[in-house]
Amino acid sequence: MNLLYSEEQRLLADSAQDFLAARSPVAQQRRLRDEACPEGFDQQLWQDAVALGWSAIPFPESLGGLDFGCMGLGPVFEAMGRNLSASPLLSSVVLSGSLLHLAGTPAHQDRWLSTLISGERRMALALDEHPRHAPLQTALKAEADGDGFRLTGNKYFVIDGVAADTYVVAARTSGQPGEAQGISLFVLEADAPGLSVSALPLIDSRNHARLCLDQVQVGPQDMLGEAGEAWPVLAKALDRGCTCLAAELLGAAQMLFETTLDYLKTRVQFDAPIGSFQSLQHRAAGLYVDLALARSAVMAGLAALDDEGLNDAERGRLVSLAKWKAGEAAARVSNEAVQMHGGIGVTDELDVGLFLKRIRVAQACLGDSDYHCERYWALDETRG
Repeated sequence: MNLLYSEEQRLLADSAQDFLAARSPVAQQRRLRDEACPEGFDQQLWQDAVALGWSAIPFPESLGGLDFGCMGLGPVFEAMGRNLSASPLLSSVVLSGSLLHLAGTPAHQDRWLSTLISGERRMALALDEHPRHAPLQTALKAEADGDGFRLTGNKYFVIDGVAADTYVVAARTSGQPGEAQGISLFVLEADAPGLSVSALPLIDSRNHARLCLDQVQVGPQDMLGEAGEAWPVLAKALDRGCTCLAAELLGAAQMLFETTLDYLKTRVQFDAPIGSFQSLQHRAAGLYVDLALARSAVMAGLAALDDEGLNDAERGRLVSLAKWKAGEAAARVSNEAVQMHGGIGVTDELDVGLFLKRIRVAQACLGDSDYHCERYWALDETRG
């Protein structure tokens, strides 16, 4: 398993960092927040990112992709984390696009995936129904109605759900909440009768939504895969999303760490830079070690997604390890950054608070530390 970016991936990393630093720095996120932009991102910026090929990175050439694999997404998400850049890359491409790629028929891919890659369509995955990520607890009803279904229930924390063109909705056609068997996936257009979407504000000022479905009619052509058999492909798509979020967390933590080091070198107290105080040096060294370990875990998670030699359990453990470690490291870095900056660290004058808020949301998104520790344990085939 290669834990280093290839030359192509390093070039992609440099390109993504240069593009986002120039077009979507932290100041841009402030502007989007202050203007209460409903989409939570700059639509022209997203179209320019599509023109750079970002929406095509993980998909095979036969579907109009670049065939860079999931490893190619890592550098882009790291750059997004470093600049706090908002885009629908996670929701539309990584999550929804993966489901279309893995479970969609050629007709589905021609209708939806091709327009997603071209940037004509934006999609969002409607999955969670509880305050904490629990995909197996899906309870939204899909009741048979002729040759189709009627969907009834609510979805929360839908990433980039406001103003999306299309939704992939997880619903239960059989079984009970908590069971893998019985979950199905349906594609809904945003204007479907009975579907209502409302904004769900979180502390990072990004685009999250609540979906209410009241007897929404879907036909057999709107189902991805076989009825009740969606869990395996849904789990794979979530693994991709988790690892991309881990890369974003790593990028955000790395940038916040570098910002804090600069502050330690320039802030003078008692006629000396505070970075010369041994206690602060020890704390900074601990953060450096945490970030190095997190990078190893994230790289292993990205590599596992493209490694066909791994089974689902092995891949899942590496993904959960990456999300857990990146989240824990980012949390520690953000806490220490606030402490080391002193009182000013919690004011809106500095960017520290913006990083902290985004890190907290990204930590919880697609499973917090507790969720991924429990998942890692459940997937451990070596335990007795």
